[in-house]
Amino acid sequence: MTTTRSLLAGAALFATLGLAGLALAQGHQGHGSHGAATPATADSPATKDYKAANDKMHKEMNISFSGDADVDFARGMIPHHQGAVDMAKVVLAHGKDPELRKLAESVITEQEKEIAFLRDWLKKRGK
Repeated sequence: MTTTRSLLAGAALFATLGLAGLALAQGHQGHGSHGAATPATADSPATKDYKAANDKMHKEMNISFSGDADVDFARGMIPHHQGAVDMAKVVLAHGKDPELRKLAESVITEQEKEIAFLRDWLKKRGK
């Protein structure tokens, strides 16, 4: 009797954990799900621009890894930072909130400096 209860309890726990894992997997689709549009927003110009920036960033972040952590970091961060610049430009083109527009301007300035640094760093190393 104890063995049957243990098996039933284990099966119930397994089923519960399995369903919880499935729910988490469906709810979290990973980094690539940023900016997923709902049907009501799919045609908005801002959404189109964000999706284009997001798609470009992810495509360009798909680098060939060299095995050198520093080089790979620099190569991957350039398109990542460029994606931030591109998204900041979208909020400047379509957004209305003055605080976010100010932040977007700052993001552009700082990320462009970091992109320049990373490119220079790679160039100095012949990469």
